[in-house]
Amino acid sequence: MSLRSELARLGLRWFIKRRRYATVAAARQSLLAAARWIPRPRAGTEVRRVDAGGVPGEVITTPASRPDRHVLFLHGGGYVTGSPALYRHFTWRIATAARARVLALDYRLAPEHPFPAALDDSVAAYLWLVGGMGDPRRTAVMGDSAGGGLALALLSRLRDDGLDLPAAAIALSPWTDLALAGASLSLNARSDPMLNAADARLFAECYLAGADPRHPYASPLYGNPAGLPPTLIHVGSDEILRDDAVRMAAALREAGCRVEIEVWRRMPHVWHLFAPVLPEAKQAIANIGAFVDQVLPSD
Repeated sequence: MSLRSELARLGLRWFIKRRRYATVAAARQSLLAAARWIPRPRAGTEVRRVDAGGVPGEVITTPASRPDRHVLFLHGGGYVTGSPALYRHFTWRIATAARARVLALDYRLAPEHPFPAALDDSVAAYLWLVGGMGDPRRTAVMGDSAGGGLALALLSRLRDDGLDLPAAAIALSPWTDLALAGASLSLNARSDPMLNAADARLFAECYLAGADPRHPYASPLYGNPAGLPPTLIHVGSDEILRDDAVRMAAALREAGCRVEIEVWRRMPHVWHLFAPVLPEAKQAIANIGAFVDQVLPSD
């Protein structure tokens, strides 16, 4: 644990965790207020807006990006907030670490567009990607938080539909259980420096809109992961979503899938986004790049 990470925990607890979002509008307003502090991508980064099968998105490339390697990135935000623009300080780092072009998807948000709108958009964008400039064997799917759960749900949907799967998946602090049954929701309620279970309940209700929270396309933890590609999962030890990650890894392993899970001590939710200041975030991103190099062909 670095001193910077401990200071970040204190800042998150004071400025983020103490807030309660009574409405989705309040959550979105808070995110917009924080957007002005997000650093711009490094010089040399190219951001190109695209129509990905009817879904808006951005293709992010850096000098390290290979033209034959792609990452479909699904942002977090509880299915109710977030956008690719808010992740540009992070997606350029993934493009560099994975030596890939990153397609960051601006999928539809709840409550205006409830389940399965986000999943439908992800399927459409993936098919657009691999049907044009991408090859499934050289493509990874990645997401953080709700986007991590969405990435895993996407894999199951593609498999069930008989479509070609990507070569790898990366899930960062994934939200895999919208039924909110994980023990860490209560066990880590105080130690998590960032998230509140009450917000998760609000966001789940908005996204599900009455759908079964244990539907495997909404909560991949309750699906059958057999046949899914190699998966890397990162989570912080103090997160309320820790057990979403740990149980998902166990389910993948039991189904015979290759899975690697890293539980990082005292790291906050998706600490990777703090790469401009946290050494642990830089190291975690480097680990992602190493995993992609292991799984995707190098030729």
